[in-house]
Amino acid sequence: MSDTATTKLLRGGQVKLAVPALILSLAAVSIFTLTTGQVAFSIDRLVTALLAPGADPVGAQIIREIRLPRIATGMIAGAALGVSGVLMQALFRNPMADAWSLGLTAGGQMGVALIVTATAFTGPAAISFLTAFQGIGLTLGALLGVAAFAALMTALATRVGTITLLVIGLMLGFTVQGLVSVVIHFANRIGGRVYSGWNDGTFASTTSGDLIWLAVPVLAGSALAILAAKPLSSLLLGETYARSLGTDVSRLRWLTLSAVVILVAPVTAFCGPVTFIGLIVPHFARAIARTSRILPLLPLAALSGALLAISADAVVHLPWEQHFLHLNAILAIIGAPVVILLLLFSPAMRDKN
Repeated sequence: MSDTATTKLLRGGQVKLAVPALILSLAAVSIFTLTTGQVAFSIDRLVTALLAPGADPVGAQIIREIRLPRIATGMIAGAALGVSGVLMQALFRNPMADAWSLGLTAGGQMGVALIVTATAFTGPAAISFLTAFQGIGLTLGALLGVAAFAALMTALATRVGTITLLVIGLMLGFTVQGLVSVVIHFANRIGGRVYSGWNDGTFASTTSGDLIWLAVPVLAGSALAILAAKPLSSLLLGETYARSLGTDVSRLRWLTLSAVVILVAPVTAFCGPVTFIGLIVPHFARAIARTSRILPLLPLAALSGALLAISADAVVHLPWEQHFLHLNAILAIIGAPVVILLLLFSPAMRDKN
């Protein structure tokens, strides 16, 4: 057997071991999250709450209406952000690219802020809109904002280098923060509270009924990601090489961007601006698979993103005496050192600048 065939066999074995290990880790963190919090549950009480809700109505309400939707939201959002990170880093050929660092999350924030503020000028209808159609309205605002910023960054990517693009993305984010403060100034009190709660970034604000609005777009975006995976792998070796294999690079770029927007927008709408997952997870996936080919990375990124998301959420919801921890604070503690290490030691970052 040749060395190349042996290497491929070893990589395939690592992926086959990693997938069940990640699934088992997800199950373990989920059980920990279900049983831990301000109200602790024994395994027996957890089983009763899940299978016989009438025997423990209070416990069933905590588990079925609060903790299970929060875990499901974290898994879906983490998987979506992980897959979107793989797509963006391949499309921009930039190991630092993700929805947050390139300003797409900021676009979603602006879109949501404009939707919230617009309701302030519709009189009493604002209250019913924010309560009855909050999910749809915020998703639409986030979708338009993320799509606009994705198109802008794609256009800029052909004109500037890697670090310049990242700095522009970060500056756009800071600019949007300022603009959002101005926009929200004109919102009514209800809109301001809705935006403030949304902007913290959390998996705890969704209900069971919201999950369908979150899961369906993420599934659609994942299907587009699978379609784009093979040509994206060829794009990693350059546009000329990709075109020599018959890849329509322009069509591929828009297909990938569409997948990213469909993946990121609903997560941003329902969970707020969740940072660092899309940046860190692709590196975990590549470390496990030891390949840059996109298709094997997608399931690993989805599972790793889901695991990172619910693990950070579990830390936030430990039974602290005072609740000052936020999801993005935990993710920043993990993510910021990774970004610094990438800037210092990544050959791709050094070679492109």
